[in-house]
Amino acid sequence: MALIDPHSFTDSSHPLTTHISLSLYLDFSSSTIHASALLSLPPTPPPPHSPAVISLDTRSLSISSVTDPLTNSPLPFSLSSPSDSIKGQSLTVSLSNNTSNKILIAFTTSPSSSALQWLSPPQTLSKSLPFVYTQCQSIHARSIFPCQDTPAARVCYSARLNVPRQLSAVMAARHVDRRPPTAGEAAAACDDALWCAEGRVVEEFVMEQPVPPYLFAFAVGEIGWREVGPRTRVYAEAVPAVLDAAAREFAGTEDMIGVGESLFGGYEWERFDLLVLPPSFPYGGMENPRMVFLTPTVIKGDASGAQVVAHELAHSWTGNLITNKTNDHFWLNEGFTTYAERRIVEAVQGEDIAALNIGIGWRGLVEEMDRFKDKMEFTKLKTNQEGVDPDDVYSQVPYEKGFQFLWRIERQIGRSAFDEFLKKYIATFKFQSIDTDMFLNFLKANVPGIENEIDLQLWTEGTGIPSDAMEPVSNIYSKIVSLSNEFKLGRMPREDEVADWQGQEWELYLESLPKSVEASQLSALDAHYRLAESKDYEVKVAFLQLAITARCRDYHSEVEKTLKEVGRMKYLRPLYTALVQGIGKVEEKIFAKRVFSEARDSYHPIAQGVVESILSKHL
Repeated sequence: MALIDPHSFTDSSHPLTTHISLSLYLDFSSSTIHASALLSLPPTPPPPHSPAVISLDTRSLSISSVTDPLTNSPLPFSLSSPSDSIKGQSLTVSLSNNTSNKILIAFTTSPSSSALQWLSPPQTLSKSLPFVYTQCQSIHARSIFPCQDTPAARVCYSARLNVPRQLSAVMAARHVDRRPPTAGEAAAACDDALWCAEGRVVEEFVMEQPVPPYLFAFAVGEIGWREVGPRTRVYAEAVPAVLDAAAREFAGTEDMIGVGESLFGGYEWERFDLLVLPPSFPYGGMENPRMVFLTPTVIKGDASGAQVVAHELAHSWTGNLITNKTNDHFWLNEGFTTYAERRIVEAVQGEDIAALNIGIGWRGLVEEMDRFKDKMEFTKLKTNQEGVDPDDVYSQVPYEKGFQFLWRIERQIGRSAFDEFLKKYIATFKFQSIDTDMFLNFLKANVPGIENEIDLQLWTEGTGIPSDAMEPVSNIYSKIVSLSNEFKLGRMPREDEVADWQGQEWELYLESLPKSVEASQLSALDAHYRLAESKDYEVKVAFLQLAITARCRDYHSEVEKTLKEVGRMKYLRPLYTALVQGIGKVEEKIFAKRVFSEARDSYHPIAQGVVESILSKHL
């Protein structure tokens, strides 16, 4: 027998869980969850073919008991030791005395759970009540509850969240009820006398469609909402200005859903709600079904943040409906979704905006080739991540190289034929987890001879950027790249040339500049256009990264401010890396170490780990 995923203890001989029923008591005083998980297994064959054990993934969980709920008899279990630095611990449960095909596990999370960020009242916008939220991708669901934490194991679930009544819970699932605790629920352990005295409520949710564990998500806090469409509410901390700004930014969401349906088939998840999280959220967005999580940095005031929403919406088909079987095939999620996102953006905002997106992505892909020049394995689409933490090698490669691969197929067979192929692909594999070979076999079966026109093996298993990848072609893209080339020669863009530029144009312009730009040139550009103070973090961080590389220490205060006010890894990674890379950057390295020590507690645990990895490599 063999493990089915390099990042999971799940064995190919073990049954896959079909349903999980969770009861979660959130204890804000200790930053822990006292919980139980009822796992339902498929009917097993009679001996000698019935499995003797099942292995579940856990990380930093304290297991109190494992029982058969039908007989209430204990089931023998063990935790592997020592804990694996990437996978955590295997919880192995004996099934020999299990008569119900169900397993009830009682457990408590750790305050250091890698999926949870507990925010104290001073860390929230209201400053009066606490907040907690999850981030389970790629392999962090196991730090909330024992599970087969692999995208190969899709599961339905229900959840009961026992929370202080002053707070509200939202979840990537259908909300069923908000009610007082039952007698048994009210008797749950509680170390926080204040919360207990003021009472608690239970929020119930159900997810009736099978999803991979990394899409499990909830948030609890002082949360409000605004209606922005027949299928969409925008949620955020209950601060009117934030809610109103988010509602304006995402007012066009229903139009995008309609475009997605016309391109990829019916929307299967009923609702498409959005939750704008505190600034510490480590990603731009997370595609949790029914409840997308977003960073507040996407609220830019010009509706351009809706492009992140377009990406998460596209995941409703490519990622949530069809999922990569393991992280080795992550491009099946992100390459397809990047392609689908740009088709939605093109339909809603026009070809020029889509071309800008492709251009920014192209520049990012080229930069990733340099980042992985000593680890070219991670420039492949189909990777080998055995013994590798997926957070450490997270990059734009699966997004942008995956997009380029699909765009290459589209150019070969024509858009109309590719659209029909996509619809058939989604209809064939929906609610399944697949790998690269399954996709390629489907492609060759439905596009006969494609392997003679495109080197499919080179694209999926080769390193670097294939020669038949392509930069976008558009007037606006060419103009911006031309202006960046002129800046290299000393000519700053005139005001009339950039009068209609918004964040994306400036982002592409800065991304197109060489890292060797002189400090004096950058200072002059900033003096004219105030890029370091931009409200658009894509622009601000792109400029600050150049300034750090050019040793413009006048910008250290702006760098420090940025690193302390947001926790999105898209910004943290390049800024910390720029500070500590290179010979002779002693002052920058000391600066980076100090800023991180002061900002660390405001970052999500995933972001903490990424920054610590960057610093440990260079300090």
